[in-house]
Amino acid sequence: MKSSTKDQVKGKLHEMKGKVKEKAGQVTHNPNLAAEEQNEKRAGKVQEKIGQIEKVFEK
Repeated sequence: MKSSTKDQVKGKLHEMKGKVKEKAGQVTHNPNLAAEEQNEKRAGKVQEKIGQIEKVFEK
């Protein structure tokens, strides 16, 4: 698997982890999980964009 594809997959996984933390925070009324959720989503989006950029330069 190319590194660009790996970065895109890892980015999606970070975003999914963020969504899970968001739901867990809502259920438990834990504001700390909400903050972690935002960080996970941001990290996921950044990593996904890195994968997209790498894919452009591989061509």
